[in-house]
Amino acid sequence: MTSAVDDQPEQPEHPEHSVLDSEPSPGGGTRRPRLQITLIVIGALCVLGIGLFAATRGDGEEPWAGRVLDAPQSKPDIVLTGTDGKPFDLQSRTDGRWTVLFFGYTSCPDVCPINLGTLATALDTLGPSVGDQLDVVFVTVDPATDTPDVIRKYLDQFDTRFVGLTGTTEQIVAAQEAAKLPPADKSSGKATGSSGAIGHATQMIVYDPNGVARIVYPFGTRQSDWTRDLPRLLGGDVPKHTNAG
Repeated sequence: MTSAVDDQPEQPEHPEHSVLDSEPSPGGGTRRPRLQITLIVIGALCVLGIGLFAATRGDGEEPWAGRVLDAPQSKPDIVLTGTDGKPFDLQSRTDGRWTVLFFGYTSCPDVCPINLGTLATALDTLGPSVGDQLDVVFVTVDPATDTPDVIRKYLDQFDTRFVGLTGTTEQIVAAQEAAKLPPADKSSGKATGSSGAIGHATQMIVYDPNGVARIVYPFGTRQSDWTRDLPRLLGGDVPKHTNAG
């Protein structure tokens, strides 16, 4: 990933508190465009402050914006609670589909709205040819505060198609560990580059239709990165780890 800060999506002034007008997206969902006005300023500064990832390549020998994993990882075998209050089996409900998995919380001031807003804008740009093949799954790391209703209202600000999940604290910790991520730390968000109260993994994991992840996208991934990489992934280009520096 480069540290360039051009072509970022527009961001909102106060994402965690905004009440925004919606408009239909080309993929059939609904996003809130004003959710992306000033967050990009925060995101751009954060991008400059985080380290660059080594270039990794796929079958086409083109660099990927994400970080290719040293070894493929399986989609977590977890059952959590959806925003409809019903059990959601991640493996069975997303079987045969591309899946982006992200852990966060609705009052997160920067990482979560930037990640979700940037991806939502990219999916709007790409249209249904990509969006209809992909599930975006958001798992809260703050289940005491993020009720199913709170999560649903939050995600609807980005895209009504996004899936929201919650569970007990023990279930959420187990889910993060199953995804090969460190459990969230409610003492501080500073370790992950967030100004929020909860430190949590900031990457978005992409699983292929067979339930295998080969690449993750870090906080700071740009809209143009997503719009370039997602069609490649869905088109069959397989990320391969290299020793390129």
